[in-house]
Amino acid sequence: MIATFAAFQAQAAPDPIITDFGDGQVLTELPRSAAEVLRETDSPEEAGDRLQILITQARASGDPRYLGYAQTLVNRWPEEQLTDRLRVLRATLRQSLHQFDSARSDLERVISSPSDKQQRIQARLTLANLELVQGRYKEAERHCQALQSAYPGLIAQSCLASVQARTADPETAYRNLASQLAESINRQPVDSTSRLWTEGTLGDIAAQAGLPEARVHWQRLVKATPDDLYVRAQLADWHLEKNHFERVLTLTLGFDAVDTLAVIRAIAMKRMGHPGSNKLNSRLRQRFEEARWRGALLHARDVARFELDIENQREEALRLATRNWESQREPLDTRLLLRSALAADNKVQYQRVWDWLKEQGQSDARYPEFKQ
Repeated sequence: MIATFAAFQAQAAPDPIITDFGDGQVLTELPRSAAEVLRETDSPEEAGDRLQILITQARASGDPRYLGYAQTLVNRWPEEQLTDRLRVLRATLRQSLHQFDSARSDLERVISSPSDKQQRIQARLTLANLELVQGRYKEAERHCQALQSAYPGLIAQSCLASVQARTADPETAYRNLASQLAESINRQPVDSTSRLWTEGTLGDIAAQAGLPEARVHWQRLVKATPDDLYVRAQLADWHLEKNHFERVLTLTLGFDAVDTLAVIRAIAMKRMGHPGSNKLNSRLRQRFEEARWRGALLHARDVARFELDIENQREEALRLATRNWESQREPLDTRLLLRSALAADNKVQYQRVWDWLKEQGQSDARYPEFKQ
């Protein structure tokens, strides 16, 4: 079985990415266990292990400093000495930093490499995910099909189902993938990576299609992987849309440092008239203002949502949602831009999104809460 990374990119962080520190500064700020992973090494295998630790810690904590530390580590390696594994890890890091073109370049180079089949498979999977995030569905389908040939099974089927959900019929894509998962479980034990990956894909597709089964998949994943911030945010968001505010507060408790979860929590608190609403809003406002001042506002989706649903700054929300949509075109990004354009009464931007949706074969039924 290949070693896979997180299936979904949850980029939520309390502070801007730090990229210009020196090694001495890093070593004084990191705890001893983290400092150890930044120790000099001539072994690409050891460097890869350390990079994976840092990327995993960034995802589990929402703390972007770990991504900065990872960048410091990988920058020490000359280009000609990078192994395929280090390139895949660097691409994963670059995608986390929204450096999509650079990530794509790394992954395409690994795919064309004849030396390491396992890393070629991993690169295909990572690149398919990147193309899905950016709304490049023909490219994503091509990589999913190549993955199916090289590594058939639930992960490749999930990949293809995601493309079908975005370009054709999400309900059919959901039913087919759910059947494939059930059949695989009935035939033989399914490894945990493939099962969790498929559950996550089913949750995403069900949420996109407005199916109530989304909650079931997210709950299973939160129970199995409580440190997965993306999954936690998806379940919290599902409860938010159903006005289950107390459940939102439970899921987001202790995660105020994570932008995505903090914004979801802030919206729930505002809607329920929670006495702590103003305090949380003030902290988020200050955090986002500092990020703007530093020129390091990485997570435009979260800030746009804060501006729209908390601050009622419609033009600013539209500006940020548009900026976000230029590089990320997942259903969450598209819905946010449509909402922002409606709120700002910007018919041009609203129509632009619909024109793109039509080009991708997506119909009005995919976004029933909006009208052309």
